Amino acid sequence: MLCYRWCPIAIACMAFMAAPLLRAATGPIPQKIDFNRDIRPILSENCYFCHGPDKNKRKADLRLDTHDGLFSAIKDHTTVLPGHPDQSELFRRVTAANPDDRMPDPKSNKRLSDRQIALLKKWIEQGAPWKGHWAYLPLTQPEPPAIDDPAFVHNDIDRFILAGLKDAGLKHAPQADRVKLIRRLSFDLTGLPPKEADVQAFLDNTSPDAYDKLVDRLLASPQFGERMAVWWLDLVRYADTIGYHSDNPMNVWPYRDYVINAFNANKPFDQFTREQLAGDLLPNSTQEQKVASAYNRLIETTEEGGAQAKEYAVKYECDRVRNISTVWMAGTMGCSQCHDHKFDPYTQKDFYSMAAFFADVQEAPIGRREPGMLILNDAQSAELKTLDARVADVKKKLDADTPELAAAQAEWEKSLSENAQVEWTTLEPTAVEAKSGTELKILPDRSILGSKFAAKDTFTVTASADLKGITGIRLEVLPDPSLPGHGPGGAENGNFVLTGFTVAVKGGAPVKLVRAAADHSQGSYPVTSALLGKAKSGWAILPETGKPHEAIFEPAEPFSAADAGTLTFRLQFQSQFPRHEIGHFRLSLTTAPSPAGRMGIPANVRSILATDSEKRSDSQRKELAAYYRSIAPILQPVRDELAKAQKAKADFEAAAPKCLVSISGTPRTTRLLHRGNWQDDTGEIESPAVPHFLPHANVHKDRLTRLDLADWLMSPQNPLTARVVVNRLWKMDLGGGISKTLDDLGSQGESPTNPELLDWLASEFERSGWDMKHMIRLIVTSGTYRQSSLATPQDAQVDPFNRLYARQSRFRLEAEMVRDNALDISGLLSLKMGGPSVKPYQPAGYWDALNFPTRTYEADKGENQYRRGLYTWWQRTFVHPSLLAFDAPTREEATCERTQSNIPQQALVLLDDPTYVEAARVFAARILREGGATTTDRLNFAFETALNRAPRPQEAKILTALFEKHLREYTADKESARKLVSTGDSEVPKGLDVSELAAWTSVSRVILNLSETITRS
Repeated sequence: MLCYRWCPIAIACMAFMAAPLLRAATGPIPQKIDFNRDIRPILSENCYFCHGPDKNKRKADLRLDTHDGLFSAIKDHTTVLPGHPDQSELFRRVTAANPDDRMPDPKSNKRLSDRQIALLKKWIEQGAPWKGHWAYLPLTQPEPPAIDDPAFVHNDIDRFILAGLKDAGLKHAPQADRVKLIRRLSFDLTGLPPKEADVQAFLDNTSPDAYDKLVDRLLASPQFGERMAVWWLDLVRYADTIGYHSDNPMNVWPYRDYVINAFNANKPFDQFTREQLAGDLLPNSTQEQKVASAYNRLIETTEEGGAQAKEYAVKYECDRVRNISTVWMAGTMGCSQCHDHKFDPYTQKDFYSMAAFFADVQEAPIGRREPGMLILNDAQSAELKTLDARVADVKKKLDADTPELAAAQAEWEKSLSENAQVEWTTLEPTAVEAKSGTELKILPDRSILGSKFAAKDTFTVTASADLKGITGIRLEVLPDPSLPGHGPGGAENGNFVLTGFTVAVKGGAPVKLVRAAADHSQGSYPVTSALLGKAKSGWAILPETGKPHEAIFEPAEPFSAADAGTLTFRLQFQSQFPRHEIGHFRLSLTTAPSPAGRMGIPANVRSILATDSEKRSDSQRKELAAYYRSIAPILQPVRDELAKAQKAKADFEAAAPKCLVSISGTPRTTRLLHRGNWQDDTGEIESPAVPHFLPHANVHKDRLTRLDLADWLMSPQNPLTARVVVNRLWKMDLGGGISKTLDDLGSQGESPTNPELLDWLASEFERSGWDMKHMIRLIVTSGTYRQSSLATPQDAQVDPFNRLYARQSRFRLEAEMVRDNALDISGLLSLKMGGPSVKPYQPAGYWDALNFPTRTYEADKGENQYRRGLYTWWQRTFVHPSLLAFDAPTREEATCERTQSNIPQQALVLLDDPTYVEAARVFAARILREGGATTTDRLNFAFETALNRAPRPQEAKILTALFEKHLREYTADKESARKLVSTGDSEVPKGLDVSELAAWTSVSRVILNLSETITRS
């Protein structure tokens, strides 16, 4: 994983090794050689490493990736001399018999095939026509070929396809039957199977526009946005967790809702792009646009304490460059993190100039992610305004000047004069007790010393006092050589964490303590946490261990322990850290005014108090008055009221949805890092800029922003984005891209099999105003899309991988769809949209390796258990195992195309995963209730529900035998039947014979496991 992240060239290398598999290695030599289709792939695969863009690896000062280099004259020869292969040094070297002269160098283990050599020769003979790399050329809208086939052509897409098939000597496939068409459309546009009633309605509708109306209905379905979101979330590596180290949660699920809603609303793709890259920079940006900017926060981050902040800041900027270049440009810019790209024109300067666009995003390089921005609907926004108004009203009361307050402040100031001393009465404990086994003893100086500390404990100290008007309790914590690190705590470093402190008189209710102050508190462990009983915080003193410290607790009203009253003190140590009790302490009381206030007075207030009242400035008087209001006893009821109002607001905000969003600030310095070394401080400072070799507007600004980047990505000057998106949409609906390498339209990618079609689609996308639904509708209403997926022998021989689309493609459903399909067939699927991620059943112990903190997976109950797979909690390091089995990605990096494996593990998941067993059981109950009275009727019902067809005779025979066999077994073993049908949380319907239900559950498991059930035709 580390190598993958830090050596982006590895990605290119994998593509490099796989590239020969993506290109036709056999077949006839075309009549007319096309440089981009036939020649550039040969040069890129075999020559660019030594004679390409990377000046550091270039040999003989020869470039074969540019026009000038390819046709250059070097010494006494010409690299390529049009029309003369025998006088072209390139051809001479690739055909040389002498290993010392032959290219590629035999040491590279590369050698051109006879077909490749023949292509080079014919290209040179035809005049060696050269073109720039196809993906970087300006976008034009080619004229559709003048080919017509009324039975096949439904729009111009089909004309391009027919022209390509004609050149290859192939014919298109017949149209698929109407059942397959509606199933195909339903899965492609909604990710769900069609309902039986919808299938029948489509079959009954014989009007010419029945198909078009079906497409329109599915595009308008709310489930369309959910289906498209799966595609997009893979690209932007959406997950619910941070990835690195602890892989803890982060709040980003509202971004997923944004994506779903954007696709359903058919938000233009250019606006979709701007909002994600720079929603926070848009004028008067809305909550929705700010949520969209969460895209920039989907990176992997770390909370590891020992992580180097500078290193991770570099990781984050590199992550963003890799993602944006992959998602919008299908470029492998990640290869340029450490050096100029070896196959494409991207330079290191391009890489770090792109990174500079994101230098303004405010984030901590290491540590816990912030909760994020509140995401409120109208009702919640109104409620928050009410809470804010309540806090403001109480603050007005607190800030009001009254004669009583002025008199009390004067008295307070007088009590704090230099002559006023605080006298403390040390308590003599009569008994000490530790609840969990810590050993405590009373020393002669009336202090208490502990040893052999427990993991967590509560100390009880009983003492007698004869005082009236007690205004403060002092807790002294004292160092001691017998304690670890000399204490005063029991921890190895001498620290402690006091999580609670109470005092009661004669066993009564605890005295109300309202204020606490200490001479020192550890950063996020203030003494007030002990006052409030916060177990997750408490009072601690790092790094000031080995020294004496004191804390003073002050009651709301003075209390009395006259007549030898018994006082009971409880000191609680319930933090997450073991043995963090106070090892040596002493208690004392005072009746002096405001003892805690005296200790807690800030330095600026003490300075004002030291100034003669007549000489204080107006600002000093206001500052002093404001401080006194925070401690004045007569304002305690108002402060309590304010605390209550603030707590109500805090509670509301804590429960409200939140989302990490982009917040722009002063940009960090971005340097070009030599060899990608994050410690390098010698590289040039880079300003935001787009790749140097691509056309771009001359923007007259001091510094370009993320919004400028988004505008460039979606501008007509950028030839990539439109091509990239339509190529991926084509793959979604036809099974493979027009250029197969969806993540790389560079030299190591595959040239389009129909470049005119790709450019026509890209131009249409721009012309339509970046209308996503328009493009998808155009594709799925074409005759090309409607074809059968059955291949003829000629298809299989000439075009085995269906690169020319003489037929439709057949492929397994994506992981989420496999699950959704089973739940939908059973009737369990919930179509509730949006909201936080949910947790389906998962094997116990799957998360055992998660640490900091350790976690236990708790599966959801009720409706959330049956939500669509799209909403499943995405733990990057431990993706839900059922989804992982069907090739769901970890989403650590952009996934442009999921792998399509076919392994036994998938069948085991469908048979044994509780989700699928429960779905089969609930489906079985439907079969018994709705399927009729006979086995034949019930099988027909099951197949019509799951596959929209009747079972074939052989299928019916096998499943009938299976049912009868299992019925006999479960009738003889009722306990096994009960165990099977009790799988899952859903209620087992009453009134059904348990043996019969179990037997039909076995049949249902087989039907849900059929290849046809999980395959898109």
